[in-house]
Amino acid sequence: MAFQLRDLDETQAPLLDHLIELRTRLLRCVIALGVAFAICLYFADDIFGFLVRPLTQAFPDGQGRLIYTQLYEAFFVELKVALFAAFFVSFPVIANQLWAFIAPGLYAREKKAFLPFLIATPVLFVCGAALAYYVVMPTAFRWFLGFEGTVGGLDIEALPGTGNYLSLVMQFILAFGISFLLPVLLLLLNRAGIVTRAQLVAARRYVIVAVVGVAAIVTPPDPGSQLILAIPLLLLFEGSLMLMRFSERKTIGDADAEQASDEPPSE
Repeated sequence: MAFQLRDLDETQAPLLDHLIELRTRLLRCVIALGVAFAICLYFADDIFGFLVRPLTQAFPDGQGRLIYTQLYEAFFVELKVALFAAFFVSFPVIANQLWAFIAPGLYAREKKAFLPFLIATPVLFVCGAALAYYVVMPTAFRWFLGFEGTVGGLDIEALPGTGNYLSLVMQFILAFGISFLLPVLLLLLNRAGIVTRAQLVAARRYVIVAVVGVAAIVTPPDPGSQLILAIPLLLLFEGSLMLMRFSERKTIGDADAEQASDEPPSE
């Protein structure tokens, strides 16, 4: 008989083992996130104070303040701050569990090729977040506060709410951090054979337009902030092309060496 239940059971066993392992690793990620959340919740005021610093520096000395218009808003802001910080604190554990689940299914050369991307991802994200925090946010906040003044005999005063400010800060940090992952995405697509360096070079003008468009959407509507994001992204794109060139040369060199070693020696 071609179909037997015994064969089906044999094929089900490995799948069940993988599902059990996946459940275990997801549980470890949730526990790590929960522990980090509890710790960050205790230090939520200090973390939020760090996030508020760019706005404090944008205001004149002693004039800045944050308000909340709903009684529960400040409480939920602390929860969001703790969860936002907990994700960054627990990311090494989450990445380690993800790698431990995927790595057994990869060949040694695939592990060697994938590991640099796993290391570069948090580094580039932190670089983008640092650019947003130390350069873009102070510049943008000073530009926003420049609209204070008097119109029609009425004073216009900036009274940012805690919830709205936190959402804006998270948008800046995540947008810049994710944008800086452009080289990782391009190099992975190149390694997978989906795009080639020649195709990216040919599409350079479209990439420039796309980068400027993303910068215009993500950043405030002032040219300075847009250039602060657009220029690093373009430099990262050109850097990705250079890495692709080195990788292609190395691949060609390895192929030539392998072909030379396979050829029989001449008499």
